[in-house]
Amino acid sequence: MDLSFYAVAIPAVIILGMSKGGFVGLGNLAVPLMAMAVSPVQAAAVLLPILVVQDAIGVFSFRRTFDRFNLAVLLPGAFVGVGLGYLLAARVSDDGIGFSVGLISILFGLRRLVVERMKSGTEVRKPNIVLGWLCGLGSGFTSMIGHAGGPPYQIFVIPQKLPRDMLVGTTLVFFASVNLVKVVPYFALGQFTRQNLTISATLIPVAVLSTWLGVKLVRKIPTERFYTLIYVLMIAVGLRLVWQSAPALFS
Repeated sequence: MDLSFYAVAIPAVIILGMSKGGFVGLGNLAVPLMAMAVSPVQAAAVLLPILVVQDAIGVFSFRRTFDRFNLAVLLPGAFVGVGLGYLLAARVSDDGIGFSVGLISILFGLRRLVVERMKSGTEVRKPNIVLGWLCGLGSGFTSMIGHAGGPPYQIFVIPQKLPRDMLVGTTLVFFASVNLVKVVPYFALGQFTRQNLTISATLIPVAVLSTWLGVKLVRKIPTERFYTLIYVLMIAVGLRLVWQSAPALFS
């Protein structure tokens, strides 16, 4: 990989690390950003070992604070969603995957910028098991094709108003489980090549440092403005991916 690849890979990994360090949701930008230089499937494959390392640290830190009910409802659907994501990645062209990743980025960014800001109130919603399974399915699917499983997961979990540590712990255990399951289909896709694993290894120090940076900065900077900038960037990157892949996809 040349310098142009690392010019997008390093910022992507920094954003991913800061997401694990406390800026929840930013990690959804990592794959779309890297997909500007390589195929979305390869970008996700490079990031997956990094995610597994970060997940291990996070789960160990919050191993006593997670909600078993939410995991029991969400994970079965998530595993099915991973399987569906694998079928899409195995059968659809790189342009098709790029279009999907771009579209997910646009929808996620718009949802965070517009829909969530229109919500108000502190009412705690009772969990619906069918909705939870569907949200798990959507989370597993979008996580498989772009490490972007946050929105469906949040639709089910956030309205429950879990205590902070319980929410963080449940989120970490959920995505750590999903990421471990994703290792199998990425092997099946032939994406764990020596080149991809070498790239992952070179980027892990950046991921560790950026996770530490996220922990330090999350309490010191105006997070609302920071998030707004990131979500605008996410929409812009998504639009570029859609624009880039649509002509070949629909020709």
